[in-house]
Parts: sequence; C-alpha cells; structure tokens
Amino acid sequence: MNLLANLLTSASLLLGFASLLFSLRHDFTFACWSIIIAIALDGLDGQVARKNPVPSPFGRELDSLVDVVSFGIAPAILGYVFIYRDFYLYAAAALFFYLFCSIVRLAKYNITSKEELVNSFSGLPTAASGGVLASFILIFRKKEGILLPAYLPAFFIVLVLVLTFLMISRARYLNLGGFKKLFGAKLKFAVFFLLFLLILQAYLNKAGVTVFTLLSIYLIFSPFVVKRLNSDI
Repeated sequence: MNLLANLLTSASLLLGFASLLFSLRHDFTFACWSIIIAIALDGLDGQVARKNPVPSPFGRELDSLVDVVSFGIAPAILGYVFIYRDFYLYAAAALFFYLFCSIVRLAKYNITSKEELVNSFSGLPTAASGGVLASFILIFRKKEGILLPAYLPAFFIVLVLVLTFLMISRARYLNLGGFKKLFGAKLKFAVFFLLFLLILQAYLNKAGVTVFTLLSIYLIFSPFVVKRLNSDI
C-alpha cells in the first residue's frame, strides 16, 4: 500500500511539473487542469496510505514536498504568467509570500500529532488554496491577444493574500475524517455526485466556475462546520 501511495504522490508531482511547463507555453487550460487533477491524486494517495497498518514517515515527507511543487510553485507561476506576463514587483512579492506560507503550512502539518488531526486541519490545506487559484484562472482563461478584465490583476492579488493568511491561520478545516463524520454513510454518494457534476460542467465548459464555487464554500464554511462537529463530541 505504501508503494501505491508513493506512486500516486509521484503522479501528483508529474502533474505539478506539467502545469509549470504548460504555463510557460501559455497552455493555461491544461495548466489549470493539471493542478486540479493533482488535488484528486493528493486525496487518493492519503486514502491509500491510511489503509497500511504501518505508517510511512517517508511517504508523509514525500507528500509534503510534492505539495510544495503542485500546490505552491505551480499555481504561483500559473497565476503570474497568465495575468501579469511582464515583471511586477508587487505581484512577485505577493506570490512569493504565498509560496513561503504554503511551505510553512506543510512544515507545521508534518510536526502535528495525529490526535490533532482527527476531524480537521489547522489552516487551509495547500491543495485547496492551489485549487482555488487554478480554478479562478480556469474561469478567465483567454486565447492569446484577448484582454483580461481591468480589475483582474488587483482581485487576483487580494485572493492570493487571503489564501496566504488562511494557510497559516489557526482556522480549522475539514479533513477526510471530518467529512466522514459529517456525511456518514452518504459520503461516497456525495463524492460520486460531485464527480458527475464536475464532468457535466467540464462538458459545458463551466468547470472553472464549479470548482471555484465548491472550494470557496469549503474555504468559507468549513471552520464553522468544524466548530459544530467539535461541540457535538
């Protein structure tokens, strides 16, 4: 099981690297989807790893290092190349701060005891923050030469700073254990429904809006749900 989990983690790294290459080629749709699919693999490798009776410290460290690439570096480069193209100090500084805080978030996770991760994470997961940025860009992706809305650069920086703050905050966000407690036996049905919805919206060319909306709901409401779950214990 540990080998399979590590292979899935490596596949997530491959997608993060592919996203970087696609961004540099201005293939922004593929760059966004590479990050979004990497999120699914990140969740899947965690599930596989938990089925192994002997935890793998190597796998946990590998997963965090891959997350830096797929959900830290890749979204930062994607956003910068897509929106700014030329050098802007404020954008570079904001995205560097985002990358730095994603690393801090992952380092804190690696030293957190299992008892503190029963139903939730401390701080917004890097996969969720990377998914928000990728899906946001997926909404606005344009062909070469078409101007973006004038408000987009400033709005993107605000979004980056909000995600940066949430990653290093003490806000609690649902993990798989929390979702299992919240949905119970209906969790599998909820997952299949979301997959069906995403495939349908991708066919309708609205996947960016759907993913961004779902992750925004998680970002805003998850701390309140965690608080409610903890009060019921």
